[in-house]
Formats: sequence, structure tokens, C-alpha cells
Amino acid sequence: MTEKFRAVSPQLMENEPMSRHTTFRIGGPADMFVSVRSAEEASELIRLAKEIEIPYMVMGNGSNMLISDKGIRGLVIQIGSSMTGCEINGATAIAQAGILMSKLAAELLKAELTGFEALSGIPGTLGGGIFMNAGAYGGEIKNVIKSVTYLDEDGSLHEISGEDCRFGYRKSVFTDGGKYIVSAVLELEKGSYEDIKAAMADYNKRRNDKQPLSMPSAGSTFKRPEGHFAGKLIQDAGLMGYSIGGAQVSCKHAGFIVNKGGASAADVLELIEYVKKTVKEKFDVVLEPEVRLIGDE
Repeated sequence: MTEKFRAVSPQLMENEPMSRHTTFRIGGPADMFVSVRSAEEASELIRLAKEIEIPYMVMGNGSNMLISDKGIRGLVIQIGSSMTGCEINGATAIAQAGILMSKLAAELLKAELTGFEALSGIPGTLGGGIFMNAGAYGGEIKNVIKSVTYLDEDGSLHEISGEDCRFGYRKSVFTDGGKYIVSAVLELEKGSYEDIKAAMADYNKRRNDKQPLSMPSAGSTFKRPEGHFAGKLIQDAGLMGYSIGGAQVSCKHAGFIVNKGGASAADVLELIEYVKKTVKEKFDVVLEPEVRLIGDE
């Protein structure tokens, strides 16, 4: 069975630890893992997995997910470091989904295109950013997306407009499942190189000052509850620095759970539940996790 997939993707790996492919640095092995080189290769793998009835999942940089300690059965298709192309024509950028948001921001800066500065420090890929409508400092990725090309569950390519992506707070049409982003067209505006560079530096300084970027995490752990800030509620509940196993509520920003060393997915999940329970008891606010749990429980 593995050989059929390897015939499509010679770079395929077996029993690959997913801790190597997530920003949390947590996760058991995937039966098969491949970082694809093109949308066509991803399409072939999806078609093959469907044909021989093997479960599969598609991921990007692994920056907003918690992989279970038992890992993932079947095939993991990563649209990542082998799909990072970016072509700029005037004020339009056509970029593959595997490009990091920071790298895309650097390309847009070179071209003196403005509109992406607030997103420049968000970890993860363009595909992941579109998937969850990533946002920061008042900016959201939906504001610059003209169209998105994706693969469906049968491996067929489709293109939809930004309007049809149904972007909302940390969600899009893609969060419903069954649509796997491979590229996007972004519309920006011409600007001043120095102004864009200064804005990016300001946003990134703010992020570095406030967030625990030196420690493995999946970014903000909880969605923003209406009328509140998750980090403030968690801090006011006295949970800053609280640990279970190797998982810890960050001492720098309470909205982040970090891997302080050797954390398991079970540690993180137990800590998430403890934080939710404590905040509900103290403030009667229900926190909803932003991080996605993936794999066998």
C-alpha cells in the first residue's frame, strides 16, 4: 500500500513524528507523511487515498493544531515548504498556500504593496491563515483575498472568490472541511517602502513584547469571548504560570498555553479544561478553544 503512495511522492515518510511538523512540538506518529511539491501531486494522493479507502488529512505549517499523542492514522498531506511560490503583478500577488505569512509579507514589502502589514508576524502559512481568517491588530486576511484555489475531497481543483469564502471570526468556508487550499490571489495597494517597513516593524515589536514567541505553542489558545479578552480573564483568574505536566499557561501572555518542555497532548488538553472550568466558575464566561485537536484520542 505504501508503495502506491510512494510512486506518486518518493519523498513520503512512514511513522513520521508529528511533533516535527507542529509549532507546539507535540504529536505522535503519522502512518504516512508527505510534503507535496504541487497541487497536482496533492490531487493524485487524494484520489489514490479515496480509491483504496485510506483516511487522509491536509495540513499547512501546523501552527494552530494539537496532534494527539497517539498520532494520525492514514496519510498526512502537507502543503508547506515545497509550495511557497509567489508572483507579483502590479498590486496583485498570486501565492501558493505553503508560503509562510512572514515570507509573503517580505515579498510584498519588496514590491511596495500595502495592506498586509498587520498580518506579517502571524505564524503559519498563507493557507492556514485563509483557513481560519487569521487576524491581528485590526487586520484580517479576508480584506486582501480576491480568490482562492482549492482541492475538493475528490482531488478536483476549484476557484472561488473572496466573497464566497464566507469569512468570519476565525472561520471560513474551509473550516467546514472538504476543501484544501493550494493557492490564492491577493489584492493590495501601492504604498511607500519605508512606511510599510516601519508598520511591519511596529507590529512585530508589539508581538514580540507581548507574546511568548520563544516557546513552542499553537498561538492563541482560546477564541475571544464576546465582550471580553481570553488572556485577561485567565490572568484575572490567577492562572498565569499554572502548569500541568509540560504544558503551562504562559507567564508572558495568559492567552497562550506553551510547551515548556516535554509536554504531551494530554497535558495540554487537561490544562485547557482546567482553564475553561476555572474561568467559568469565576466569571461565568465559557472559553472556546481556537486550537484544533487532530488525530486518534
